[in-house]
Amino acid sequence: MAMQVAMERALTAKTHNKELGSKCRTEREKNAWADCLKLYESTVFQLNQTLNQKCSNVDTQTWLSTALTNLDTCRAGFTELGVSDFVWPLMSNNVSKLISNSLAIDNNGSSHNQTYRNGFPTWVSPGNRRLLQSSKTPTANLVVAKDGSGNYRTIKAALDAAARRSGSGRYVIHVKRGVYSENIEIGINMKNIMLVGDGLKNTVITGNRSVGGGSTTYDSATVAVIGEAFIARGITFRNTAGPQNQQAVALRSDSDHSVFYRCSFEGYQDTLFVHSQRQFYKECYIYGTVDFIFGNAAVVFQNCMIYARKPIPGQQNVVTSQGRTDPNQNTGISIHNSRVMAASDLKPVLSSVKTYLGRPWKQYSRTVYLRTYLDSLVDPAGWLEWDGSFALNTLYYGEYMNLGPGSKTGHRVKWGGYRLITSATEASRFSVANFIAGRSWLPATSVPYTSSV
Repeated sequence: MAMQVAMERALTAKTHNKELGSKCRTEREKNAWADCLKLYESTVFQLNQTLNQKCSNVDTQTWLSTALTNLDTCRAGFTELGVSDFVWPLMSNNVSKLISNSLAIDNNGSSHNQTYRNGFPTWVSPGNRRLLQSSKTPTANLVVAKDGSGNYRTIKAALDAAARRSGSGRYVIHVKRGVYSENIEIGINMKNIMLVGDGLKNTVITGNRSVGGGSTTYDSATVAVIGEAFIARGITFRNTAGPQNQQAVALRSDSDHSVFYRCSFEGYQDTLFVHSQRQFYKECYIYGTVDFIFGNAAVVFQNCMIYARKPIPGQQNVVTSQGRTDPNQNTGISIHNSRVMAASDLKPVLSSVKTYLGRPWKQYSRTVYLRTYLDSLVDPAGWLEWDGSFALNTLYYGEYMNLGPGSKTGHRVKWGGYRLITSATEASRFSVANFIAGRSWLPATSVPYTSSV
């Protein structure tokens, strides 16, 4: 009943918000409003899924968490563009509160045990696992090639064609080597899309949108993925706006059960926006400076290389900025068996730049590092405040059996929410098996994964 009421109010709010476009006074207001239209559409979609009697408890928690995150992101867009005085108050309603209430009712405190098969959560189906692990390029439905040797010269044209396909089975688009200067969105109705590149050094998708250039963080993404079960393999996602243009996203994923295998994400501030839903990253490279892995997904990074770059003068590097706003959301960032290193441009100035593992963007921020190599760039305190004492007692930041010169915990922060994890049982809560319910979807992607920590 609570979810039904939330759904009805969200539908009303979506209709009301659609009518507010004509009231936008500036391009920035219009940009923030346009994000909100997409985010309300997604919220209605998520709430509709939760009303399906066949969905599991973990599905419900995920989709309600996403619905709540969507509305937080809508509000944030107006704030970051400095236009929250007019249109946002007209949009405001109590849908967020209703969703929060539904989360509290639905959350029975149960854990969701996840298992692995061949190095992947079992929610990756055998077919998808074969697609990801094959040494050969999977048979493609469409081929993109800049030289004209494929079906299309641009990725957007191929995606437009894919949107017209019949059915919703796995649809493979092979993106041949080349640098593709495109901003791409894979919408909510485009399920089971797979982009396969010729290797992360060869296939590059690049853009330069940024908050400094007038976009919201949400809309600055070079590639944005919303449709369920998206897979990418062997591609670099890049944003070239540079550190001086503030938030500039290379990839944003709102895709439930999305997987990224042997991909690279390159930017500075806010490189990789793990916005919402369940996500898995395997053997990927992530480059950035400030909050460069951020968002409110339930996400696991496994066997990844995380590189802090040289920021602009006066900035500090922060690897993660997790955005959990409600204690009942099943979200967080889990970094497992990976490496945190200095990029080549940071190494010469290491002594003058501090680098931290994370800071609390939202009240219930949750991030863990498990069996990960932390190099000497990591400050002895480990973690950084966001704003004074904000969230220091309500966050959950954990470290478990990490290695390397930056892993020493003797001088770590003394916050109420920080913990040195010593129990394998507690650490296992953040494994692929338990944290992202991998048993139900990862086997289908053919991406290898490790089930335990």
